[in-house]
Amino acid sequence: MYGVNYFPEPDAYNFCKKLIKVPGLDGTGKMGKSEGNGIFLADSPEDIRKKVMRAVTDEGPKTPGEKPSEPVKNLFTIMKIVSDHSTYSYFMEKHASCEIRYGDMKKQLAEDIIKVTDPIRKRINELMADNKYLARVVAGGAEKARASASKTIKEVREIIGYRPF
Repeated sequence: MYGVNYFPEPDAYNFCKKLIKVPGLDGTGKMGKSEGNGIFLADSPEDIRKKVMRAVTDEGPKTPGEKPSEPVKNLFTIMKIVSDHSTYSYFMEKHASCEIRYGDMKKQLAEDIIKVTDPIRKRINELMADNKYLARVVAGGAEKARASASKTIKEVREIIGYRPF
């Protein structure tokens, strides 16, 4: 209406690498809080194990070389992200030869996720325990938000031609 693209659609920050869509544990879509199929960085090892063991699978491959079903493919995608290549290859070979045991795969996947998230979880817990630090961060964030919002409101008012009385 005003011929200005003031609020452009944001792009995902990707650290100069190809973005990865992490699938959900229920075999559909992406992992997320709203879908109820996610693993969170602050989850305890016990929670991670429970969630992964409840992940959706199928009855297993019937013929050698059969492609994994969507739910199982999702588990392999997660495994490719967090596990060693040799672990991922081992379970892919077991699936291809119809010898896979999903329980073993899920146990290994849970331990690999725990290994990846452990340092992050520890840091989160350290920060959450430091109330003085959290208060400083909240106060600093509020100050930055007020300054940014004030600037944005001023610029938008100029764009739409609003003149204060």
